[in-house]
Amino acid sequence: MDAFNDIWVYLAASPLFGLVLTLVVFQAAYALYSRIHYNPMLNPVAISVLVIITVLWLSDMSYEHYFEGAQFIHFLLGPATVALAIPLYQHWATLRSLWIPILFATSVGLVAAGLSAFWIAQWLGASMETLLSLVPKSVTAPVAMGIAEKNGGLATLTAAFVVITGVLGAMLGPWVFKLMRLKDDRVAGIAMGVTAHGLGTAKSFQISVQMGAFSGLAMALSAFIAAIILPWLMASL
Repeated sequence: MDAFNDIWVYLAASPLFGLVLTLVVFQAAYALYSRIHYNPMLNPVAISVLVIITVLWLSDMSYEHYFEGAQFIHFLLGPATVALAIPLYQHWATLRSLWIPILFATSVGLVAAGLSAFWIAQWLGASMETLLSLVPKSVTAPVAMGIAEKNGGLATLTAAFVVITGVLGAMLGPWVFKLMRLKDDRVAGIAMGVTAHGLGTAKSFQISVQMGAFSGLAMALSAFIAAIILPWLMASL
């Protein structure tokens, strides 16, 4: 038992602890996810978040210390986003022929997502700072945090809302599409990209490459449109 404690103390003190913890937990969560035939109710990201939070809480470890190692994974978010250009290029002819309805659907969906969250939270009695932090929740994290910080919200709170939105979207999206009998991967992809950004796009690629391509396009368009529309919208609320 003493040997185990010594090993734990050594690993916890290492700046790479966050990296190892994240990789091990996610790999285990994904293995479980694949064994149950990719049931969206056991999303590996959601499981990983809960397990890592529990470990940090039980070990009394600060987020800053954890992030010293986890930042290496965080860095890969940029290259992973850029890699979405590959399926976009592969489906460029289809995307180009539908750019007007895609642009319209993305704009309306983005505004509807922000306003619905704002009004529901307002009805529940949330503070204005919390309300403004909620509005950009459906946009990819770096853009959402910047919008919130410059328009009266809290960037850290927005980051949490973004993760929750993405996880719920990836979990519930396929179920909603099945309930609606939606079989067009293009429409489903746009819906996932607008509402669940990166996590929704990852789930879309598991369903089909076409759905993932449209989801990636919708996610990118949402970030661009949000930077223009949401500051004006938040100022008018």
